[in-house]
This record gives sequence, C-alpha cells and structure tokens, in this order.
Amino acid sequence: MKSSEKLLKVLSSLIENGILSSKDIKKEISTDLKFTRDKLINKLQLVSREEFEVLKKITQKQEAIIRKLVRKKKPKKAKKS
Repeated sequence: MKSSEKLLKVLSSLIENGILSSKDIKKEISTDLKFTRDKLINKLQLVSREEFEVLKKITQKQEAIIRKLVRKKKPKKAKKS
C-alpha cells in the first residue's frame, strides 16, 4: 500500500470517529509531505547549497593548479645530429 493511501485511510477513519480537527489534518499532511521530501532527498543523495559551494571552490583551485603545472611543463625537443 502506498504511503498516500495509508495516510488517507488513517485520516478518513479518524474523521469518521470525530477525533481530528482541520488543524490536525493540516499538521498530519504537512508531516507526511516533509517525510516524503526528506526520503527523496536522501534517495537522490542531494547536498546542501553550502556543501556544493565549498566543493566548487576546491575544484576551481585544483583546476588552476593543474593549468599552472601544464604551462610550466614544456615538452623537450630532441636534438638534431
């Protein structure tokens, strides 16, 4: 059973019993959506903006170092006899 179906089943049974108010329903749906969002983020292995920016700066520094090393290393030409 899907989580959305499970949620609707629980909500409908609680409404039938008169236990839930509209605020409780809103809170329950909000909690379920947050849980689903977090589950999706973990599944996709997403990172925060801060982590992304740090990694971006590190790679830019490494690329600059590599470019400098490539420029310094010039191929040696063979001597003609």
